[in-house]
Order: sequence, then structure tokens, then C-alpha cells
Amino acid sequence: MFRSKFRFVLTAVLSLSLLTLAGCGSTNTPAPSSNPAPEEKVLRVGSDIAYAPFEFMDEKQVATGFDIELIQALGADMGYTKVDIETAAFDGLIPALQAGKYEAVISAMTITEDRAKSVLFSDKYFLSGQYIAMKKGANFKSLADLKGKKIGVQLNTTGQYAVEEKGMETNKYDTTPDAMNALISGGVDAVVADSPVVLWFQAQNPTAQIESVNADSGEEYYGIAMKLGNTELAGKMNASLKKLMENGKYNEIYKKWFKVDAPKIK
Repeated sequence: MFRSKFRFVLTAVLSLSLLTLAGCGSTNTPAPSSNPAPEEKVLRVGSDIAYAPFEFMDEKQVATGFDIELIQALGADMGYTKVDIETAAFDGLIPALQAGKYEAVISAMTITEDRAKSVLFSDKYFLSGQYIAMKKGANFKSLADLKGKKIGVQLNTTGQYAVEEKGMETNKYDTTPDAMNALISGGVDAVVADSPVVLWFQAQNPTAQIESVNADSGEEYYGIAMKLGNTELAGKMNASLKKLMENGKYNEIYKKWFKVDAPKIK
């Protein structure tokens, strides 16, 4: 009888202890969150960040410029939580895009028939043209006046193509600022490059004795490049670009960098 009572009490104590341990274990297990953190959605973008005022590094080595602010605004409108911008040489941007390193490229890239064979462009987002930069007193009026002169251009840009289509040789540089600095030092007689970049360089270097004229090579339009076949991203990009142009955000960014209202893009 004593042993039976002892066994009963012992069994009851053990059962109670196990229940207590089980209860303790359940309180230490964190309850699943009813509001999980949203997954980060990143737009990977390539750009040659050496082309002020479109893309360049500020004094804190942070990418800034018209293109940078535009792609950030577009990314936010498309629902991306982050726009990750990586710099690369201009002539390497399209191969890297094709290889899947980037989802988009924004780098003051002119829409051309040849490039459109390799990438899918967004709708036009910027009107530009070519300018001839020269030392004051050179008195060049057109591309024809540059025959026999040393002409600086950025590699694989429409400035290079415009000059070479006239049958003239070019001195090629990795960036337009490199070509402009060669003009200052006397390494070239003229530079042919996108008008906003030439005018920005002149404004930033007022003592350099540089002047410029329209090269009269026709209008050019910039586009955001995406991988061929990526129609889903292109559709979203164009919808957001249209929205920003209609709601005033595009003009706000344009006016910040160019001090005038954006022209109508045909």
C-alpha cells in the first residue's frame, strides 16, 4: 500500500514537472510576426559617372546629377525600395547590360539605330545636340572648319561619330572632361561633345578661355537602355517617365540642373 501511494505521488510529480517544462518551452518560442519586414526591391543601374551635369561624384563622392535624380525618382515610382547605381566606362555599359549585370543603364546615352539593335530603349527623356568647344579666338563655325585639326571626343559617343562621318580623324578619350582638359592644355584644337556637358564644363572653368558653338549636326535624344526583350521593365519605365513628365517632377529635376524649364520632347 505504501509503495503504491509512493508510486502514485511520484508519477503525479513527474507529470506536473513535464507539464511545467513544456509550458516554459512554449513561452520561449517567439510568436511569428504579424507584420514581417518588406522584402527589399532593388533596381540595378549602370552609369558612367563622369559626365556632369548628368552623372558625376560630388565632394562627398556620392553620385549626383540630372540622370541620377531622374532614375531615382523613376525607381521610386515603379515601386523599388532602392536604386543601386554602379559606375563603369561608357563603352562597357551595353556589354554589361547584355550580360545581366544591370537591369537598366542611364548615362546621357543617345538613342541611335545602331545601339537600338543591342538594347531596348525607353521613350525619349532628354533633347540634346553636339557642340564644338575651342579656345577663344579659334573661330570655328562648323564641323567642316575642323578639317586638318586635332579633334578630341569621348570614345564611342555621338560626338565621335559626327566627326568621323565627315571623314576626319579623332583623338579619343575615356571621358569628355578628359577631352576638355586636353583642349585647355593644347593637346587638341577642338572638342566635339554633347552641348549640356560642354556648357557645364565652361561654366565650371570660367578662366579656361573656352568658347563653343552649335555643331549643327541635328537633334539627339537620350534614352534609358534595358536588355533586349525586357518589355515588362520597359513598359513600367515608360509609364513612370510619362507620369513624371505630366505631374511636374521631371521639370523640377530639369530646372534644378539646367536653370530653365524643360523643352517639349517630340
